[in-house]
Amino acid sequence: MSFELCTRIVNAIDADGPIPFSRYMAMALYESGLGYYVNGLHKFGAAGDFVTAPEQGSLFALALARELDRAAQALGPDWTALELGPGSGALARDVLLQLERPPARYLLLEPSAPLREVQRATLQDLPEDLRARVEWIGAPPASEFDGAIIANEVVDALPVERFGMTGSGIDQYRVTIKNGRLAWSTAPAEGRLLESVEHIVSDLAEPPGPGYVSEVCVDLAAWLATVTAPLARGLVFAVDYGYPRREYYHPDRTEGTLVCHYRHRAHFDPFFWPGLTDISAFVDFTAVAEAGRRVGLEIAGFTNQAGFVLGSGIAERLDAVTDERERIRLSGELKRLVLPGEMGEKFKLLALVRDFEHSPDAFALSDQLGRL
Repeated sequence: MSFELCTRIVNAIDADGPIPFSRYMAMALYESGLGYYVNGLHKFGAAGDFVTAPEQGSLFALALARELDRAAQALGPDWTALELGPGSGALARDVLLQLERPPARYLLLEPSAPLREVQRATLQDLPEDLRARVEWIGAPPASEFDGAIIANEVVDALPVERFGMTGSGIDQYRVTIKNGRLAWSTAPAEGRLLESVEHIVSDLAEPPGPGYVSEVCVDLAAWLATVTAPLARGLVFAVDYGYPRREYYHPDRTEGTLVCHYRHRAHFDPFFWPGLTDISAFVDFTAVAEAGRRVGLEIAGFTNQAGFVLGSGIAERLDAVTDERERIRLSGELKRLVLPGEMGEKFKLLALVRDFEHSPDAFALSDQLGRL
């Protein structure tokens, strides 16, 4: 499978010359039938390549469900939940089980047929009344809805451009063939990439110097506009690993944030087994906030995962647990979600709203809007 995808990539380079890294990343992740997210190979949990917060247990879903319940009270009983890239389906299952005001529809935006089957298997044991609310779609719905959009570890998988600062300007990193292998090449940045990097540099207190390499998602605003277009009234939760811009492009972070995962091991070679290795970049949450404003959304909250989970009040659940073994299990799960050395600081949550007066309670404990 990786060989066939490599052949397609090489053919693209032979036809067009060195290709932008964003095109390579899109092929490696999403090429029909062959890309990492569409080839049917197992990705999630202990048997896959990585574990997300929903696979850690149900506490993160409970924290999210509590915020969604508050929003549902204002939205009314016919509200709709739209989850983007629902992965294994674990988050959808656990959120639905823990909502006091479940949505009339829970839409799963999943173009990949193999991943849909994984999600169906995960959701098959839901009570019938909840399972009947679940619907799979391949593109954002055409009709408007009031409700909530959930993007858990989705933005990090959007194809990015890789750029480098030089003594004379800004270079675009491209993918070429050298000595029979995929390799980097560079060319002067132009167009949207040049504009994007110039905007970033103008927003930094200390501009990066020559030799600095990083990434930017030039299609972020267009993607956000597309996926939020059906949201007439409600909120968007973006959950991912990342930083505010001034931390993302810190002068000491000279090699960017590009990271790959294979069998629970992180590495930094995006040319290693395309189609079999996950490729992602950390998220510039300032860019997400800017993109949100451009498409008519307002910022309602920003915090790290520790602040969100603890701010939701779910730690109280441990106080009510009488079984010692279950208490130990839940304590371990909570620690993985909130400790700085685990997921607590690495992951952030950004809440955006449209035509909706809502201040998420779970963001109040550690309001970090000033970092954006």
